[in-house]
This record gives sequence, C-alpha cells and structure tokens, in this order.
Amino acid sequence: KIQSITRYTTVAIAILQAVGYYFMMDRYGILAPGAEGIWPALVIIVSFIAGSSFVMWMGEQVTEFGVGNGISIILFAGIVSRVPSMISSMAQGVSRWSAINSGAMTAASLTEAGYTADQAQQLLDSAMPPWGVILLLVGGLALIAFIVFINDAERRIPVQYAKRQVGRKMYGGQSSNLPMKVSMAGVLPVIFAQSIASLPITIWSFVGIPAEGTVSRSIYDAIDTKSVMYMVVYFILIIGFAYFYSSIQFNPVEIANNMKKQGGFIPGFRPGKPTVDFIRKVLNKITLFGAIYLGIVAICPLIIGRILGNNSVAIGGTSVIIVVGVALETVKALESQMLMRQYKGFLE
Repeated sequence: KIQSITRYTTVAIAILQAVGYYFMMDRYGILAPGAEGIWPALVIIVSFIAGSSFVMWMGEQVTEFGVGNGISIILFAGIVSRVPSMISSMAQGVSRWSAINSGAMTAASLTEAGYTADQAQQLLDSAMPPWGVILLLVGGLALIAFIVFINDAERRIPVQYAKRQVGRKMYGGQSSNLPMKVSMAGVLPVIFAQSIASLPITIWSFVGIPAEGTVSRSIYDAIDTKSVMYMVVYFILIIGFAYFYSSIQFNPVEIANNMKKQGGFIPGFRPGKPTVDFIRKVLNKITLFGAIYLGIVAICPLIIGRILGNNSVAIGGTSVIIVVGVALETVKALESQMLMRQYKGFLE
C-alpha cells in the first residue's frame, strides 16, 4: 500500500515539476523556434514525466535485486558523476587566475575577442587561486570526516530491567540501553529548509528577474541564494525542521510507556512522568546538536564559495551528506550479506 502511494505521489510531483520546467524554458527562450505550440509542450512534459517514472522503476529494481536502497544508489551515482566536471571547472579557474595575473586575460581583451561585458565579467569572476583549490580539498575531507563521525554518534541512556519470576524461571535483571542518534532526522531538514528558503527566488525567477538599479533588484539581491540573509534564514529553518522531525519520529511518552510495560526503568528516575521528562530533555539537547551540525554542513560550502568568489565549484552540503550516508549504508548491507553467507566481514 505504501509503495503504491509513493508511486502515485511521485507521478503527481513529476507532473507539477514538468509543467513548471516547460513554462520556465518558454520564459527564458530556451525552446527552439516553433516549439511554442500545444503539441511540443505536451511532448516535453510527457518526456519529463516518463523519465521520472523510469528512474522510480529503476530504483525499485535495484532495491529488489541489488544491495541497499535503489533511489539512494541512483542519487549517489548522480552526485558522484558531477565530480569530474567540478575538477575540470577548478582547473579552468586556476588557468584563468594565472592568465589574469600575467595580464593575458583582461576585460578589454575579452571584449575584443567577442564577449559581451557581462560574459567577460563572469569569466573574470570564475578565476580561482591555487590556494582556493587546497582550501576546497581540505574542507571537503574535513566535512566527510565530520559527517562520518556524527552519522555514527549516539547517546545511550542506560536502562535496567527488574527481575521477575514466572513459574520456576527468573526473567529480567539485565542491563540495556536506549540509543538515541544525534543525526536522527538525516538530510530531510536541510531539504525542507532549502526548498522554503529558496521559494521566493524561484517564484521571482518564473515571473522574471528585475532590471539592474531598481528597488526590486535590490530586494532580489538581498534574498538571493548567495546572500547573508538567505544563509541566516536557511540556518534557522534547518534547526526548526530538525526539532519538528525529531518530535514526529521519537515520542518520549510512548518510549516510557513501553519501557514500563517491559519492567524497565532508567536508574535514578521513577517510571512515568519523570522518565518522560528526562528522555525529552536529552532529546532536545541531542536535536539541537544535530541541527547545528546540519546547519554547519549546509552553510559551509556557501561560505567557502562566497570567500573564493566562485560559487560554481562549491560542493553542496546536502550532496555530501547523501553520498556519505549512502556509502555507509551500502557498506553495512554488504557486511550483513558477507556475514550471512561466509561468516566474514566485507572490510576484513
């Protein structure tokens, strides 16, 4: 039932996005001459929907016959496939930087070569110093290590089970723990926050970007996805959605009731309301730490891109979380397959 609901929802979202993409392409003059009629529009929209449905089907096949979650693997492959183009753009940025420093590339020389003033400025802005490449590599490795550390981090609350006698046998008495993951919400708060924070700019792009020098353009630049205001709003929304998601996913009252039914208790806290209050207090602290972690991962690439003045090479924090998370989950799935068949780990 859930799978069928997911399929219908995917097709509905694909229809909305396909129609939106068509109108956006029509607005910005991307369509070829003569492609403004109803039939070309229908072909473009149906092609988008068919592509989304095919990717959904492929993901289901990988989940059923492969290892791990199919859609996650496809997302992983799509993100990793962008790495070569990112490396080539970094190399081009360094060569442009050396050409600008030697005086071979200037705004005047580019204008003489046939570039417009805006295109020449974009080329000059895309230059990247060599230390920028080192900063990106070191920052990327540090980000991956940080994500791996937080992904496996958890707060374990000790739980003691009371002894009880059933017939001649004694049950309980053992100690256990209640694990609470720091990154409980995963990447979803970042996705929701990004969608809402960039919504005004997206709507404005459909309507049309304001002309330079107008009040509307000043407002547009102030809330642009590269502005400081956008980063602040983005960070606050990530924290808000992290709390919202953790409150839906983890219910302290239900956990405390289940623990009480099984004869378990947290040492130092009575069953009932004191246990619920303690679990809720720990959950709030962990969620705050996890939300700040997500905010840092999402904002750091934007800040690095702003420092370097080259936003095209900034690696998205969401993409890094997805890649690292899928890689760790796939390794765990392979480990379980190897242990089930050969009693030997994948990494041993």
